[in-house]
Parts: sequence; C-alpha cells; structure tokens
Amino acid sequence: MIAEMMRPAMPPSLWAETVRETFDAPPLTGDADVDVAIVGAGFTGLSTALHLARGGARVVALDAGEPGWGASGRNGGQVIAGLKDDPDALDARFGAADGGLMAETAGSAPALVFSLIEEFGIDCDVQKAGWIQPAHCDSALATVRRRCGEWAARGAPARMLDAGEVATLLGSRADAYRGGWLDERGGAVQPLAYARGLARAAAACGAAVHGRSRATALTREGERWRLDLENGVTVRADQIVLATNGYTDGLWPGLRQTVVPVYSFQTASQPLSHNARAAIFPNDHVASDTRRLLWYFRLSREGRLVMGGRGPYRETPGEDAARMALKNLETLFPEAGPLEPSFSWAGRVAMTRDHFPHLHQLSRGLWAGLGFNGRGVAMGTMMGRCLAQAVRGETPGMPVTRPERFKFHGFGRWGVAAYAALYRRRDAREAADPSL
Repeated sequence: MIAEMMRPAMPPSLWAETVRETFDAPPLTGDADVDVAIVGAGFTGLSTALHLARGGARVVALDAGEPGWGASGRNGGQVIAGLKDDPDALDARFGAADGGLMAETAGSAPALVFSLIEEFGIDCDVQKAGWIQPAHCDSALATVRRRCGEWAARGAPARMLDAGEVATLLGSRADAYRGGWLDERGGAVQPLAYARGLARAAAACGAAVHGRSRATALTREGERWRLDLENGVTVRADQIVLATNGYTDGLWPGLRQTVVPVYSFQTASQPLSHNARAAIFPNDHVASDTRRLLWYFRLSREGRLVMGGRGPYRETPGEDAARMALKNLETLFPEAGPLEPSFSWAGRVAMTRDHFPHLHQLSRGLWAGLGFNGRGVAMGTMMGRCLAQAVRGETPGMPVTRPERFKFHGFGRWGVAAYAALYRRRDAREAADPSL
C-alpha cells in the first residue's frame, strides 16, 4: 500500500492517451540477488536489461515510477542518427579510432531501434521514411551541406534537398526554409509504446522489470553491491548500472552534477482535416530544423501535428506555451489552418558539458550511461547495448569516460534560461534575414 501511494503518476500526454502496448511492472516486494541491477527503466535501462538478459545474465531493472515514466515516455519520438559533432569533427576531437567508433555507433543507433521493434513486434506506430533537417538560413544550409556530405562519404543514405524539395516533403510554406538534407536512417516511434515494448522484450528474455521501486541507497559490500529500496527491500548484485539520465539524483555522489536537466516540451494539435493530412508530411518523414532553439515536428498516426522544443522549466508546461508552439507551426503550415492544442507535456532530458553522451565507470562494477542531449530514443537504446558490452567485459561501442562535473551546477537552470534567451534573439534575427 505504501509503495502504491508513492507511485508517481504517468503525466497526461498524447502518448499516454494513445498507447496500445501494455506492461505490468509491479514493485519488487522481496529481497533479490542478481548478477546486474539496473536503476532506471527508460530506454537505456531497458535496453541494457534486454541485451544482458538475452545473454543469460540474471538482471533486475528498477524504476521509481514505471517503464517509460521519465523522458523516455514523454519525448517527441524522433529517431535520429548522429551526435552533436559530425564524423570529421569526431575524428579530430577524439582521434580516428575513437571518433570513428563513435560515428559508427551513433550512425547505426536508429537501425538498432527499428530492429528491436521488428524482432519483438513492438506496437509503437513506427515511421521509417527518414529524418529531414531543414535549414532556416544560409549559414545553416552550408552546415547541413557539409554534414550531409560527411555522412554520405561514410556510406549513409543521405542526400541534399533544395528549398522546393523541403517544402514538398514537409508540406510547408515555400519560403520557410532555404534547403536541407534527408537522412533515410531516421524516423519516429510512439515513445511510451516503444518503452513498454522494450520492457516486455526484456522480460521475455528473462529480465525482471519492476516499477514503484525507488532506490534510496547504494553501498559496496565486499566484492558486491547493495541497493536499498524505499519500501525496505534489498537487492544485492555483482554489478550496478545507473540509467537515470535527466532524473539522476544523489544515489551516487557527484553523478547528478555531471548533467544539467532541461525540460523537453511537447504539444499536439487537434486532428487535422483530411486535406491538411494529405499535404503535410505526405511521405511520412519527420523533421527537426537548424534553429539554436530548434523546432522539431511531425504528424502523428492520428493526424495531429506534434511539435517539440525548449519550454518552461517545469513538468507541466501549460497552455500558453502550447499555443505559442502551435503558432509557429501555423506559420510553417498554412494548410493546417488555426491550430488548437489538445495535449501539452514535458520530460527532463540531460545535457552534458561537452554535449556528448557518456558511458562512465564510476567504480569497480558500477556503471552509468547518460547525457543524450535531446537524442535519447536512438542513443539511449544504443547506450543500453554499450553498457551491456561493458558489463560483460567486452569493448563497448563508445569510449568509457570519467565523470566531469559542472562547476556551477546549482546555477545550471539559470544558465540554460540565459542561453535560451540569447539563442531566441539570434534565431529571430536569422528568421528576419535568412541570408545570414
């Protein structure tokens, strides 16, 4: 009864309203002894559990809420290849070996997502037509031209689009963008359904997945680890994986200070008219543009425009933020007509100092994977596979790093707000003069 009362409610959203995948994740009510205990049952934790369990490990994945309760079940659902830096910059920054490995890993992350969906029959409204990055000004167009060229040179199915092609594939106003590129590796999912499907897949492989099981203490006991849960249950494990991303707390000292949580805000319109549905994203692509405070948007299976971006620093963004976001979409898609918000919601993503995801070894047998900087559907899933490799003693698909804290972590929220205001002014200036 106490555990039930303390269960965080799944916030209302389009995804919570339309999800068809179900998964029962009862609280862990008895002490457990396992090979690996995972804290956090979002994309990363569930992918880790799946990849370890299918190899025969005894695994338990624990979440304070339910699978997908955090940003995994509350994001925009876009599945995008790549990282902050493009392949050549990764080589220059990390060296050809590590940089090439990171590019290959990040580039193949969408394929991993789609392969798991197909293998386990996950009912998550998958869209695989590709991801478009339209350029909002001339300098951004030069950037995406270089980006497209670098990925194409490494074998990615990528090509440049002129302004007319972007307008046709998006169904947007003809002069909305200067051009862009299409990455056929990308797409979208219904994220809460995908999270629940991953939980079902992990359980089918032998993992135990429990919700309403908040971990409150982590201690070393000889050669093993001990997790104490809020309801008095104890879990002992050879190894621990922390997969809490934007909801990282003080369970392991200092880890929370390595990321700044930022709320990713989403809104969904009312269903569009038949004519508007036929004109907007006619080939089932998804898009996120090149603004510093980027707009990312797509059409849901129910014919709603779904838009995301940076919003208020709170779990409930409110109707004003939703209406402002949809006003932006009205400027892009005149065919849609006046848009009314049906849903608005938010979830915490985690930003790192260098804007790269990190696989940390915090201590012997203690691992963490976090910091997806807004690309968590693909990279969170891939991080799970990399963590499973590290736990098994294999070479993971990305470098193992040491945590680096933000020096003024307590002011991170205000720093994010200051940068958002600066970026908003720059975006407005470039929108007024796209030749910049």
